[in-house]
Amino acid sequence: MSNTSNFRDAIREARQSALVGPNVIQNALPFVGGGLVLTAVGTWGGLGVIKANPSLFMTTFWIAFIAEFALFFIARGVAEKGNNSTALPMLATYSLLSGYTLAGLVSLALRAPGVGLMGMGIAALSCGVTFIMARSVGSNLSDVDGIALTKTVRLGIIALLVVLIAQVVLGFLGIYTPQPFEIAISGLGVLLFVGAAVVDFYVLPRAYRDEQYLPAALSMYLTYINLFIFILRLLMAINSRD
Repeated sequence: MSNTSNFRDAIREARQSALVGPNVIQNALPFVGGGLVLTAVGTWGGLGVIKANPSLFMTTFWIAFIAEFALFFIARGVAEKGNNSTALPMLATYSLLSGYTLAGLVSLALRAPGVGLMGMGIAALSCGVTFIMARSVGSNLSDVDGIALTKTVRLGIIALLVVLIAQVVLGFLGIYTPQPFEIAISGLGVLLFVGAAVVDFYVLPRAYRDEQYLPAALSMYLTYINLFIFILRLLMAINSRD
């Protein structure tokens, strides 16, 4: 959910209306793809650790999560200053760590009734279709509609983050989310990050210059990963037998 930190600055830049980076999306896409490949590698490594030593994974998960969280802000700041050569290895490491921390959810999804490999494929394909459609819609939004949608999605993601934190806290207390509520949370997450995908294609060319392709790639990467996560959660909740 880290891409909520991009929205405030993005709205401010988008109000200028003029495209400052008409080719920034095109320049960023190869790095989005590269980041997703590294994420898959990190997930594969995490699944291997889960299979060999589950307790070791839980320990290393928190180490990786904290490192990932810190690296996000460092790498984003470096990338926005235009230091691409320095930011690139940081973002590559971030992608690997992101994949490793994602392995826990993927492991559950692979073993969940009605999900498995087919569900993983559906989630990945759905993300790809979303981005194709979002590019067409987001690139043609008017300034009024684009800024309104950006504000709405930003507020929605903040609210979703609050709900997820409450869900985690309640889980630690032994109070677990009922299936209908989990379906509602996951469905809302899917809708919000579909909206975030549209927002990316409106905001990024107005917020970043062509040479600032790495922070633009990071924003799209985060949207894709979060959309994938919530689609998986939704499939798992719908197919839950509890």
